[in-house]
Amino acid sequence: MSKSLELAMPFLGKTVTVKMDRPLGTKHPRHEMVYEANYGYLEGIKAPDGEDLDAYYLGVNEPLQEASGICIAIIHRLDNDDEKLVVVPQGMQMSDEEIRQATHFQEQYFKSEIIRI
Repeated sequence: MSKSLELAMPFLGKTVTVKMDRPLGTKHPRHEMVYEANYGYLEGIKAPDGEDLDAYYLGVNEPLQEASGICIAIIHRLDNDDEKLVVVPQGMQMSDEEIRQATHFQEQYFKSEIIRI
């Protein structure tokens, strides 16, 4: 198991708070891409790349600055050691296909699998 996956696994099924550095509708700082979902990080949880652990906050159609929810899945990138938590509002569920559709704008460039409990 990769170090980043090992770090991400304990968050499955847990309540976490995501700080958005790329809210829904914002442009990527270096690429021609607009974020179609709220995207951020878990503050203070360092991933192997030295940055905070990344997370998508799905199921909300408005830009957010910070939100708490349940980590329902991990997007495990097979060609990049940079896991992405999938966090949704309490009580919400999403299928793997719904997660793939919601994150396709960015994840289309990577080979990945969705991991759940």
